[in-house]
Amino acid sequence: MVNYVLTCCSTADLPLDYFQKRNIPFVCFHYILDGKEYPDDLGQTIPFEEFYGRIAAGAMPTTAQVNVGQFINFFEPFLKAGKDILHISFSSGLSGAYNSATLARAELLVRYPERKIMIVDSLGASSGYGLLVDMAADMRDNGATLEEVYHWVEQNKLAVHHWFFSSDLTHYKRGGRISATSAAVGELLNICPLLNMNDEGKLTPRKKIRGKKHVMEEIVNMMEVHARDGINYSGKCFISNSVCYDDARKVADLVEAKFPLLSGTVMINSVGTVIGSHTGPGTVALFFLGDKRED
Repeated sequence: MVNYVLTCCSTADLPLDYFQKRNIPFVCFHYILDGKEYPDDLGQTIPFEEFYGRIAAGAMPTTAQVNVGQFINFFEPFLKAGKDILHISFSSGLSGAYNSATLARAELLVRYPERKIMIVDSLGASSGYGLLVDMAADMRDNGATLEEVYHWVEQNKLAVHHWFFSSDLTHYKRGGRISATSAAVGELLNICPLLNMNDEGKLTPRKKIRGKKHVMEEIVNMMEVHARDGINYSGKCFISNSVCYDDARKVADLVEAKFPLLSGTVMINSVGTVIGSHTGPGTVALFFLGDKRED
């Protein structure tokens, strides 16, 4: 019988019912919107449509990572119940949450020296981070030990590819992530930037592609280039989107047509409120298992 709990952060951007069915507790990041703080609770407090609608109307949310005390409060009930913990954390390249989790671990092991707490830096985000958690859950459910799952995740986390594009540069301009001039030129030429996650767990711009149709084709081409076994890829594929489901569905259709051996259909999720605070609406992200990510 498995005697450990698999946990993660809300920024894995999977649906609430998924976490409930898979028995994966998650700890919530927080965001501040119009002066009020909310939990990143997978669209429960503020539905995603309302959240992104408020951004489109001019709101500029900010985010807050999980601090050491919050991690202690999250982890301790499992330890009290006699469970060990495998926590897969949001990328250290985007947040200090991994460091907070490791500090909480050190404090808790003093109180519970008989227990094990293992922390993995996913070097991932959104449903790519979620895909890593999903594969860990599959291993757990198949009877793998805490150590076996930990070592597999550490060895394979850089094989999870994250490719993103955005068709709406407004929020990037408002937040100062791109200049007003770059945004104006991008809008004029219908430029959709294509980004991915590098080996340090940071988002890196890769290409500027003219036209949404072309960037959709290119993101699927990147999957063909990098996926394990190319078009014979037989693993899972996740997509997340920030209130642009039709675009996500078109990408999913392209993936399902090009990769006939895919494990099931593409799972389409929402970009959560914390990551969405930085991307705004109009983002589509594609995740799959492939070759080792490099800078």
